Amino acid sequence: MSSTRITVDHRLRHPEKAARPDNPIQRKPAWIRVKAPNHPVYHETRNLMRDNRLTTVCEEASCPNIGECWSQRHATMMIMGDTCTRACSFCNVRTGQPDVLDGDEPARVADAVAKLGLNHVVITSVDRDDLADGGAAHFAAVIAAVRAAAPATTIEVLTPDFLRKPGALEVVVQARPDVFNHNLETVPRLYPTIRPGARYYQSLRLLDRVKQLDPTIFTKSGMMVGLGEARPEVGQVMDDLRIAEVDFLTLGQYLQPTVKHAAVADFVTPDEFADYASLARAKGFLLVSATPLTRSSYHADADFAALRAARAALLAR
Repeated sequence: MSSTRITVDHRLRHPEKAARPDNPIQRKPAWIRVKAPNHPVYHETRNLMRDNRLTTVCEEASCPNIGECWSQRHATMMIMGDTCTRACSFCNVRTGQPDVLDGDEPARVADAVAKLGLNHVVITSVDRDDLADGGAAHFAAVIAAVRAAAPATTIEVLTPDFLRKPGALEVVVQARPDVFNHNLETVPRLYPTIRPGARYYQSLRLLDRVKQLDPTIFTKSGMMVGLGEARPEVGQVMDDLRIAEVDFLTLGQYLQPTVKHAAVADFVTPDEFADYASLARAKGFLLVSATPLTRSSYHADADFAALRAARAALLAR
């Protein structure tokens, strides 16, 4: 009689947060609630991710839009494992010591992209401060594999900041993704508590450097609101991004994953998001997405088409 051994992962998801006092999770307002996923295509997408042994930020970061996106076969691939070397207080991705890189992962990502028939794919990763290049060469390998398996698919990368990794950014840019995304996440004042392992001006310089290296690549960045930032601070971040010639800005509501994560300071209303969107457009971004449920890769395929059209219209003037 044979038996099946079930492996249970007993690691704490966020060991660095275990001793922190609890922050009670507030009840979400009506405009931010979403339905549980039950569409059959959602399950097909989920099964394909499992079959290809892929990790997605949709699951790891507890994205509220997973039901909608996966029901349309849109999944954001998270490469280089499921364990991050940073310990941001807003993020639900597991933290700790990552495993070694999987050399077969680029081929598996490319196979999934081809099978999903994606027009546009977003590829992100955990932070890999343990690697000499921060994982830049792995990003480049995934881009090359997707280009070979699905040449019609446009590629968006959402990268770490490559802090103290000289030459890493250049490797990713040379692989020529269509969109280079790196999120500032919040205002500079909140970095010590919300994003302690990162540096605001390093992230800003990264985006500026992409445009210096290859002006044809679209650049994109995102912020969360509801963490206690003031409106003038958000406006200043917008100005900083425009000085760096960033094309596309996303703003969404911060949602607290667990009682050990940073508390929600306030739920920003849809009208306030509309005001932020108007402000960002007035500052000159080619494209702005600002709603409570906006996330970096939410509607990324449609947004890329709009971004390309906006640039064409600007050049035609």
